[in-house]
Amino acid sequence: MTTDDTYNRLDDDDYPAYTTGRAAELLGTTQSFLRAIGEARLITPLRSTGGHRRYSRYQLRIAARARELVDHGTPIEAACRIIILEDQLQEAQRINTEHRPSTVESANPKAAA
Repeated sequence: MTTDDTYNRLDDDDYPAYTTGRAAELLGTTQSFLRAIGEARLITPLRSTGGHRRYSRYQLRIAARARELVDHGTPIEAACRIIILEDQLQEAQRINTEHRPSTVESANPKAAA
């Protein structure tokens, strides 16, 4: 891999750049918390060649949301379920928006024909 490839990957939200220790440090949490949300299938860290967990920036944002809910008293399993449902709702809303006719077409069906 060239140096340019490395720098390009650092801008990639899905690139697993963070070790468990570094991810926990950035989130102000423990490594066991990250393992727990992995076991709850909220995030699935990638594995390095040596088998170590590696996290992406996208996964860290999800973990931060889980930590926020847990810090406010939500059990970890419930926090994970809430985040999964929020994600599913957001995706459903995106799909609905894509398939909804524009307001101009809805207001004047003859204009769309």
